Amino acid sequence: MLNNVIHGSPGRRPALLIAHGLYGSARNWGVIARRLSDQRQVIAVDMRNHGLSPHAASHGYEDMAADLAQTVQAHDPPMDVLGHSMGGKAAMVLALMHPDLVRRLIVADIAPVAYDGIDTAPIAAMRAVDPARVASRSQAAGQMQGIPEELKPFLLQSLDLKAGKWRLNLDVLEREMARIRGFPEVSGRFEGDALFLTGEKSDYVRPEHRDRIKALFPRARFARLPGAGHWLHAEKPRDFEAAVRAFLDRPDQPAANRLGR
Repeated sequence: MLNNVIHGSPGRRPALLIAHGLYGSARNWGVIARRLSDQRQVIAVDMRNHGLSPHAASHGYEDMAADLAQTVQAHDPPMDVLGHSMGGKAAMVLALMHPDLVRRLIVADIAPVAYDGIDTAPIAAMRAVDPARVASRSQAAGQMQGIPEELKPFLLQSLDLKAGKWRLNLDVLEREMARIRGFPEVSGRFEGDALFLTGEKSDYVRPEHRDRIKALFPRARFARLPGAGHWLHAEKPRDFEAAVRAFLDRPDQPAANRLGR
């Protein structure tokens, strides 16, 4: 079972499940999750091989979707589901494989496609740190080379100084990177409402991806956050929150209107 960080209490509205991206954790979403919990319960998870969730030998999207399904089933399905980057792909596979568990889907800055190239520089930078022999995150940051300075604080959130270890399964993440960069062949379509929310400065979701998105998610809507890149929720948190609220608070369409679209 994935480690859950729960904000708020069950209420009239469906709960919101949040799945973070590669090298992240539930704690990265703490501020947004707490703010959104004023109207609904919000459950942020540590994905497998991340944070306080179990380490596993596999890191495919079918595996991650099964983890998310287990979390939804342990609470009150169906839920609204929000995923960023790797978590967005896992959320998409969840919606395609278990559409009965998902009411509305929000995919943050990722498409259901394979991306070229495999960048393992963050893993190499983390491997350069001996977690058992550093006394502070600033000391660890000084040992990390080959990555942008602005990336270091994000990665260092997964450094457990007290335990002297990374909360990331670096061996498996490195071995499974091709699967993480890819997207599995999943049959079916998700007929529910879906929002593909991207950063204006990001190129992760391109015009040529829209046909693929619409084939799998026929009711997909598209929106961009001005001035934001791939880390749109961290760069423009208030705008991101507003977009999420507006989408989740839209009235449900009558079935007859859905068929007529």
